[in-house]
Amino acid sequence: MDQTTLRQCGEPLYDQYAKPLEAEHAGKFIAISPAGQILIGDSLRDVAKGAADTFGRGNFLFKIGPRSVGRWR
Repeated sequence: MDQTTLRQCGEPLYDQYAKPLEAEHAGKFIAISPAGQILIGDSLRDVAKGAADTFGRGNFLFKIGPRSVGRWR
């Protein structure tokens, strides 16, 4: 899956499931399955593994909170 497709699939999931949790869970990590199941935790690694074990593969992973974009040269 290329970056554009990831963004097109992931952004609506973030907006629907993670955005409402920003005030309470800012800085934590969230896994969102394509079916809308979520798992929240403190460690990206633990959330990724937990989501794969619980929901199967193909989940989207985010850090909850304001999004930042940067470019490294």
